[in-house]
Amino acid sequence: MQIREVRLGSITGYLGTAGNLVKCSHSGKLSNQSRSFSQCMGCSAVQAVCLLSMIRDAVIVNHAPVGCSGDASFFNFTYRVGQMERGLPATNGRFFTSNLKENDTIFGAAQKLRDTVRLANERTHPNAIFITSSCAAGIIGDDIEEVAEEMTKELGIPVIGCYCEGFKSKVWTTGFDAAYHSIIRKFVKPPRKKTNQVNIINFWGSHIFDGLLRKLGYEPQYIVPFSTVEQLSHISEAAATIQICPTLGSYIGAALEQVYGVPEIKSPPAFGVAGTDQWLRELGRVLGRKDEVERFIRKGHERIAPKLEEYRRKFKGKTAYVAAGAAHGHAIIAILNELGFDVKGVSLFHHDPIFDNGNVGSDALAHDVHTYGDIRQCHICNKQIFEVVNILNRIRPDLLIARHCEMQIWGAKLGIPSLVIEDEQFGFGYDGLLNYASRIEETLGDREFIENLAGHSKLPYTKWWLEQNPNTFLEVV
Repeated sequence: MQIREVRLGSITGYLGTAGNLVKCSHSGKLSNQSRSFSQCMGCSAVQAVCLLSMIRDAVIVNHAPVGCSGDASFFNFTYRVGQMERGLPATNGRFFTSNLKENDTIFGAAQKLRDTVRLANERTHPNAIFITSSCAAGIIGDDIEEVAEEMTKELGIPVIGCYCEGFKSKVWTTGFDAAYHSIIRKFVKPPRKKTNQVNIINFWGSHIFDGLLRKLGYEPQYIVPFSTVEQLSHISEAAATIQICPTLGSYIGAALEQVYGVPEIKSPPAFGVAGTDQWLRELGRVLGRKDEVERFIRKGHERIAPKLEEYRRKFKGKTAYVAAGAAHGHAIIAILNELGFDVKGVSLFHHDPIFDNGNVGSDALAHDVHTYGDIRQCHICNKQIFEVVNILNRIRPDLLIARHCEMQIWGAKLGIPSLVIEDEQFGFGYDGLLNYASRIEETLGDREFIENLAGHSKLPYTKWWLEQNPNTFLEVV
């Protein structure tokens, strides 16, 4: 599997207008900018481990030093909560590490990996075992694929290598691609027959598609979180694939269509009125339900119109900034524009000029620019918080919406009302607009708390840095 920088031309460094970014992406003239100084970045290995760990009857063996498994405690919390929300038994996630040490990096640790896989099987009796590779494992060159094949024969269950070394890619979402690649190449079987199920490439979000799809005569099938190995083996039999987030699902959506003929819904996800209209019509076209979808659209408009207009009056003249992963950031841009905000800028953690399906109609940032207008401050960064703080300090918007908690706190330290919503489907569809509007109203009404917090907070960045241009350390490659 090629990394996103090679496969899609993805970038992690840019500061300019969103319109210019879209133009360069579509013309094939997009250039990345590297940083002569880098504060932090997301690790693609963490994303792979996170995703695979939520397969209910599988086990993760992380071929890594023990510290590389430190995020497992957080995953375990979300895994348990997600199970309880879905009425499933609240079991712990199952993580093992081969615990690479200094001697192992010198002499190799293939035997240590075999022993760890055997131990994982003995203790948990899973239906599959994933071996995720770390930077250390990649550097010393242990043959994980050979070990996986040996253990598959010995244990009688799939043992699959997932090659997600953090140093391979600066784009953190390459880890999702690596996880899905492992599933596609080892789990998924050719279809026995086609079903009325629709794959929904989900993360931790709520099951919001149940009502819509059942009204259209289809059954939702949420993947990967909380799926079983058996369920995943038959996703090739689905009638279509929906991805809630192209950042998450670009690879597997395209793979299922290219290899097994499962059509992917090629449209930006349904955020904002215009985006929801477009997405629903594409869904209706693929599923052969055009008339039903038009009725759904008409009723959706009628249902939200009065309340939406009320919120637009309240938010008129307000400014906002967005800090999020690429696809979810595009979604929030649409929501804020629909609610009447002036989006002063965005910090997106990477940018894909194309998606794996090659369809320009899937470009959500282009949809935002063409529907709502340009964004003058479009910042692409792999979680470089020092740049985000610099920009926020200059713009001082009325509201910051972040996808991750570690970004939200910086707005609060600057006295900017800040909102983070972990459920990526909270804003989906017509009702999602009202969901966000309600939470935004609460956030803006809590200004006194934010001002007190800012008054007792000290930024770690000097006056010198806050007076510099945010792109000081960006260099054209």
